[in-house]
Amino acid sequence: MDVKRVKDYIYWLYYQYLLVTCSYVLEPWEQSMFHTITVTVVAMVVYTAYVFVPIHVRLALEFFSQIFGAQPDGAVPVVN
Repeated sequence: MDVKRVKDYIYWLYYQYLLVTCSYVLEPWEQSMFHTITVTVVAMVVYTAYVFVPIHVRLALEFFSQIFGAQPDGAVPVVN
């Protein structure tokens, strides 16, 4: 892709964002406040997902492995 097409695509995505959020009808200072709040909320959601989702996935895997009979990590098999 050439630079012009990428630039046009980014402009198109931004235009879609303005249409979906209806922020094109806001005044410039309202738009800046709205965009700041939106970016802040998205950043907090991404950070929270990055920090807490792996922990919850690990706990879920441990829970289901115990339910389906897998041995715990510290268990030593008994050999007769």
